[in-house]
Amino acid sequence: QVQLVESGGGLVQAGGSLRLSCAASVSMYGMGWFRQALGKEREFVTAIRWSDSSTYYADSVKGRFTISRDNAKNTVYLQMNSLKPEDTAVYYCAAKYGAGVAGWYPRSRWYDLWGQGTQVTVSS
Repeated sequence: QVQLVESGGGLVQAGGSLRLSCAASVSMYGMGWFRQALGKEREFVTAIRWSDSSTYYADSVKGRFTISRDNAKNTVYLQMNSLKPEDTAVYYCAAKYGAGVAGWYPRSRWYDLWGQGTQVTVSS
């Protein structure tokens, strides 16, 4: 039974840090993080290819967020530093299975399974 379990959300002051975790029950091709702020569409944050740890980041989080994985635990982490109020959103992890495809990482439609979402709130 494949599932994703997220944890690590919460309330933090601007400039602070949080680390999100997402654990999968089986191995996958890649995992990513998306977020959706109130009144906005879901947007890509970051992703990692499992086989070689290639990473991809949205411009808005480059230099502040870091995605990593623990292969043994089938778990992806999102280290979020220098948080800003505009980072406030529900964060969703997602897993892609099967074969890779060019440009897969920022496209929601390429992901097969989604976590339940975890709220991140950054106060100013």
